Amino acid sequence: MILEMKVPSPGESITEVEIAEWLVQDGDYVEKDQAIAEVDSDKATLELPAEASGIITLKAEEGDAVAVGQVVCLIDTSAAAPEGDAPVKEEKKAEAAPKAEAVKVEAPKADTYASGTASPAAKKILAEKGMNTNGISGTGKDGRITKDDAVNAVPSMGTPTGGDRSSSNSKMSMLRRKVAERLVEAKNTTAMLTTFNEVNMSPVFALRKEYKETFKSKHGVGLGFMSFFSLAVVRALQMYPAVNSMIDGKEMKTFNFVDISIAVSGPKGLMVPVIRNAENLTFRGIESEVKRLALRARDGQITVDEMTGGTFTITNGGVFGSMLSTPIINPPQSGILGMHNIIERPIAVDGKVEIHPMMYVALSYDHRIIDGKESVGFLVAIKEALENPVELLMGNDIKKALEL
Repeated sequence: MILEMKVPSPGESITEVEIAEWLVQDGDYVEKDQAIAEVDSDKATLELPAEASGIITLKAEEGDAVAVGQVVCLIDTSAAAPEGDAPVKEEKKAEAAPKAEAVKVEAPKADTYASGTASPAAKKILAEKGMNTNGISGTGKDGRITKDDAVNAVPSMGTPTGGDRSSSNSKMSMLRRKVAERLVEAKNTTAMLTTFNEVNMSPVFALRKEYKETFKSKHGVGLGFMSFFSLAVVRALQMYPAVNSMIDGKEMKTFNFVDISIAVSGPKGLMVPVIRNAENLTFRGIESEVKRLALRARDGQITVDEMTGGTFTITNGGVFGSMLSTPIINPPQSGILGMHNIIERPIAVDGKVEIHPMMYVALSYDHRIIDGKESVGFLVAIKEALENPVELLMGNDIKKALEL
């Protein structure tokens, strides 16, 4: 029996995927539920499992865009399993290098007294370019450097001769192309502005230093910065609900829940899994969910549903060393918080100069529905919560908040 394997729908509104890589070769014997291909949609990379055991015949090439429901391979379920180990996928044979075209080589001209000497017009042009005659071959009579030679001469940029100046092209994945489209869309369709502030991270540092070992031993996850920032965002969104809104036609849609999108750099590009109902989660709950989603994104197991929705986004460029940035809104959301690296800097405290771990934070927002007063107030609320977490995020009961 020949089974036709069709591309399943990876999620609502997705009509096309791309064959990123075949994990088997044409004619291989595959087992049921064995991963046979990786497919890229505009939201995630997913594995395609075999629907039955048998000999596979591929009907699409790597890089092909195929419609949902299209047949991409056939499986002969009547074929018997081969004896011994299953065949191992062979490495693709390298394509033969293209033959070099024949190049006509002319005998070098014999040097004369005029070789390498610039004409008056050529001298003027070379002087204007800040060049001398070294390395310039003259095409004039007896090897003289002509005006045209000087015009065509390119000043050296200090690059050593003989260096590699090759380039290569690689196809962008469907996911990266979609991310690119959405970023351009956000820039072109929103009235995006960014406001900045700085946060003294000393109180958070002190809490993590004192409780991180106990927290990890009891809950199996670390007490990171993301839980503090997520809970600070929940508090700020409840104070400024316009930031937890989006434009819906001619209306402003405001959410009574907080679904926080967390920007994660995965092997296939930027992914944004969502922490659902963050307003109901504790420090432990948020850290557990961040770890789960980050691992799934890293291993390429994240699903479309896990990245759909979100009412507000947090992105952390600080893990890559960014000091300051203007993050781009994740449409159709109206706000995104940018975290950055933490640097010890001198600041004034009660009239004295002290050294504290400081972080710049940025809020990019859609000015069409969020006013300056709300955006600044939101970021100030984030700052207040992080600089006074015991009172504003823990209700003055640290052990209860950390479930210790």
